[in-house]
Amino acid sequence: MAAAGHDSLLLCESWSPAQAVLRARFPEMPIEPDVVDLVGLPGETDVVVAGFPCQDLSQAGMTAGIRGARSGLVGHVFRLLDLQPVPWVVLENVSFMLHLDRGRAMQTLVEAFEERGYRWAYRIVNSLAFLPQRRERVLFVATRSDVDPAGVLFMDDSVPRNAEVSLSTHAHGFYWTEGLRGLGWAQDAIPPLKNGSTVGIASPPAIVLPNGAVITPDIRDAERLQGFDAGWTEPAGSVGREALRWSLIGNAVTVPVAKWLGAQLAAPGHYEVERDRELSEGDRWPRAARFDGKRRMRVEIGSFPVWQDRSPLAAFLRFEGKPLSARATRGFLSRTERGTLRFVPGFLELLRSHLSMTEAGIRPSERSIERQGMAIE
Repeated sequence: MAAAGHDSLLLCESWSPAQAVLRARFPEMPIEPDVVDLVGLPGETDVVVAGFPCQDLSQAGMTAGIRGARSGLVGHVFRLLDLQPVPWVVLENVSFMLHLDRGRAMQTLVEAFEERGYRWAYRIVNSLAFLPQRRERVLFVATRSDVDPAGVLFMDDSVPRNAEVSLSTHAHGFYWTEGLRGLGWAQDAIPPLKNGSTVGIASPPAIVLPNGAVITPDIRDAERLQGFDAGWTEPAGSVGREALRWSLIGNAVTVPVAKWLGAQLAAPGHYEVERDRELSEGDRWPRAARFDGKRRMRVEIGSFPVWQDRSPLAAFLRFEGKPLSARATRGFLSRTERGTLRFVPGFLELLRSHLSMTEAGIRPSERSIERQGMAIE
């Protein structure tokens, strides 16, 4: 947001590793330790930006819903707004929140804003528009101003320019922790970075490189895949395990996504209603919608506001990754044998080869020519 010209007045963060990073990167910024205890907003506040915890909303979490112990913290946003209404509010969360509990989480949010006189708009935005990470998140913008929030979220729409890819020419990301009923798979990209666990158990994705190596990325490349500078989360190591940095990265908003939104907030456009479609009571929440003060409408628009040119994932990676362990590879292969998932031709053969070479102690740098016998298409 700062990169788009916005100045922060106050930060609120309860987790000590995150506090350490914020204090190191924004040394002059006041930080309140808990939103529960926050008694009010700075008087000159124009925008409140909040990303309430997604553990109770995500498919990977407990799906307790908007009233879960963690996700229910969004109620404190409304408590603060009741004390001091502000012109703009921005919320961010996982796309699964649109479907959770048959849409009741979203219903709770929009009703709370409408009761307070806010118009709103939301849209799923994919980080893949900016960086080689497939990551869909809901951006929700509400306002009491005269500006239409649709002019913030719906002015840009683009089509991804996907090149022809194969296992032998481009890197592919996947989650080695899956394989039975789901597979986070991405061509020339990684699937969404996860937050791991708060006790420091990292959950990085795996990446199949064109030379046949299967790695997990270095933490510094994971930071870069979220748009941060390499080493951005290093200060977290001063208050906890280094592995906690993975949680910080997985919880973060992708930097260029936030910058794009900040620029749109600074200079909203004029929304043309040709994208509007009817949104009837009881309909499922669509991927984009808006409320103009009288009616709710679905909006026909994609998840890519722009499509920035970027290097292929294999060239993007700057630091040497860690080979996926034999144990992790064996576990993944075992799950695929029990499941019914289909995989691109050659993928499982490549993993079996990786397992054999890992058990034989052959390093990834020695494998680039050892692929002639594999069925790669």
